[in-house]
Order: sequence, then C-alpha cells, then structure tokens
Amino acid sequence: MAVQRTLSIIKPDAVAKNVIGDIIRRFEENGLSVIAARMTHLTAEQAGRFYAVHRERPFYRDLCAYMSSGPILALVLEGKNAVALNRQLMGATNPAEAEPGTIRADHADSIEANAVHGSDSEENAATEIAFFFGDLDIHARA
Repeated sequence: MAVQRTLSIIKPDAVAKNVIGDIIRRFEENGLSVIAARMTHLTAEQAGRFYAVHRERPFYRDLCAYMSSGPILALVLEGKNAVALNRQLMGATNPAEAEPGTIRADHADSIEANAVHGSDSEENAATEIAFFFGDLDIHARA
C-alpha cells in the first residue's frame, strides 16, 4: 500500500453545520493525516475553474453556485491509499445510497449538498492540491 496524498474539501453545507471537527476526526481515526488546511470562500469564477472538467455537464452551473455559496475547508490528506480511503470514508455521492457511518450518510443533505469532495485519482489529486496549495503550505507529519 503506497502512501498517497489526496484533496478533501469540506463543502459549504458541512461548514455551515459546524461538523468540520467530526469529519477531520474520521480521517485521522482511519489513518489519514491532515498535512495542509485552508479555509476560503470561493468566487463563482474560482469554483468554475476548479470544476472545469464538468463544464459541459448539466449540473455545472448549480455546482459552481453551490461551491461559492459559503466558506469551504480545503485539506490535503496523506496516508496509505489515501485516495481510495478518503472516498470510502466519504460514501456514495448520493447520501441516500451512502453506507451507514460514512460522512455523507451522516452529514449530507442531498446529492448536491453532499458535505465533502474527494479526489478520484492520484493524478487528479495532484492537480486539485495545486489549485489550493503551494509546496510551502504542505507539511508531512511522518
């Protein structure tokens, strides 16, 4: 099992519900370390750049509006198989389909307001991490 880095975003709905601590606790209890963190409030243009891969999809405009509707907490997580582990901890995109005990099953309101984002591959993780963080912002804890 390779040590990887992945991006996680605690989305506006979860920040507003004040469940940041619970979400980070779940990461840490499952072997992921927070090696960078940044709270920010994306503009619609910034959200559009981050989600540019979805530009042609019907939900793109609503996604950008939602992601710029309030503060988010961007995190870099590090650990063994971090990409897959983070996605497992998040649960299915649709919280109605998420396994009990996952972040989305416990904290998401809908498929749109689904509490967290996680990179879907190591390649995308590198790109997404670079969107929010420079090398001087990331601090391995091992």
